[in-house]
Amino acid sequence: MPQKKTQPDNNKLDRIIAEARRDQEQRQQSYRERALKLYPWICGRCSREFTRANLQELTVHHRDHNHDNNPPDGSNWELLCVYCHDNEHSRYIDATGNAGISTVAQTSSATHKPFANLKTLIQKDPDK
Repeated sequence: MPQKKTQPDNNKLDRIIAEARRDQEQRQQSYRERALKLYPWICGRCSREFTRANLQELTVHHRDHNHDNNPPDGSNWELLCVYCHDNEHSRYIDATGNAGISTVAQTSSATHKPFANLKTLIQKDPDK
């Protein structure tokens, strides 16, 4: 007998998502504000300088890649421009062996052979 599918409570899901986003924004604002007070507004990699006009392009990078590790002295942070920040995370993913991709997806191979029967299809009598 088919199982009855239950509809998710959209209001509950909306509350959970809103709460998670609010918590993330508070966490980001707290360490971002502290980092901007601690460090000069200069990218730690390319040395690009920032002003209030372009400060939104300066990000806080967590050196250990743990966004919950926010020590009060800022020892886990460095300010990077958005370009250097993206580059740093790309290098991290490359170094860890494509993090986020399952090993099943990495080791599986295709089994379908679309041209396996091509020779017989070509050799068929055109009059039939």
